[in-house]
Amino acid sequence: MDHERFMRLALKLAARGAGKTSPNPAVGSVIVKNGRVIAEGYHKKAGGPHAEAAALATLKNGAKDATLYVTLEPCCHFGRTPPCTDAIINSGIKKVVIGTVDPNPKVSGKGISLLKAAGVLVASGVLERECRKLNEAYNRYMTGKVPFVTLKLAQTLDARTAAAGGESKWITGEASRALVHRMRSRADAVMVGSSTVLKDDPMLNVRHVGGKNPLKVVLDSTLKTPLTARVFKGGGLLIFTTRAALPSKIRKAVSAGAEVIVVPASKDGIDLKRVLRELKKREVVSVLAEAGGTLAASLLRGGLVDKLSVFISPTVIGSEGFPAVGPLGVKMLKDALRLTDTTVKRAGTDILVEGYVRK
Repeated sequence: MDHERFMRLALKLAARGAGKTSPNPAVGSVIVKNGRVIAEGYHKKAGGPHAEAAALATLKNGAKDATLYVTLEPCCHFGRTPPCTDAIINSGIKKVVIGTVDPNPKVSGKGISLLKAAGVLVASGVLERECRKLNEAYNRYMTGKVPFVTLKLAQTLDARTAAAGGESKWITGEASRALVHRMRSRADAVMVGSSTVLKDDPMLNVRHVGGKNPLKVVLDSTLKTPLTARVFKGGGLLIFTTRAALPSKIRKAVSAGAEVIVVPASKDGIDLKRVLRELKKREVVSVLAEAGGTLAASLLRGGLVDKLSVFISPTVIGSEGFPAVGPLGVKMLKDALRLTDTTVKRAGTDILVEGYVRK
């Protein structure tokens, strides 16, 4: 079907903007006339032209009576850019084919209604599943109170993240590490606990692939993170702590370049839901949690994980090693966390298993 063929092209264009448009979604668009693509466009970055406007801007002879394919419902409100619905209506576009409705309450069907009211033919739901998956983090951000959270684990075949002596570099291989850095480049924030900082001294930036560095988020209820830790280098560090942290430590961390936010404590050490809500206030759409066993368990117990990405190395350490996930309180198989829409792929000598946490 031509609709699907042209929408797949729009999806490929949209993918070029993945990780660069936040807090906006990644969107692609093509304009077709007489069965031929006459213009293409995609949203390159927040504040820049939206996909529809980018495609229309490339046309010299106009778009009268053409069909526009777009992966997400055109916006109908003034934000960083003018409404796309106005540009489409004024262009003479005859028909608009949409992948999925925009979950943003400011749009959510209103864009479609405006187009129809102006006499533009509209079809929606073409490759809807693929179009929704492209912006899964944005969809969660728009409909929930917290960002989309991906929990990343790197473990052995027997679900250990480190040997008994604490050694964990490197359980997985170079191909897996490159994939993790790509995941970082597409996330707004990468989050770790203070134990990970103390044990691994990570930089939490993007080095093995091209792309932007995410916001670095450290959860440290008593501010044990040393000022010499590598997370302080390069800026963009946000530390969440509690009132258990000494004011003098907070002042020193701020002087070293970190922003420190005090949130309530919890039985897990820090109120994770409050942390995620604070991140959403800062327009953090997606969070990559590179967690140790304790933080991983806390996130899962709290129902705060949307997606699980588990890199599995073909090695076995034994029960003396550190578990990938701490206690979840599961006593019966029927109570186990279940993943949906799982995928499995190779990453060098490792295996990457991904799925969504059923809620």
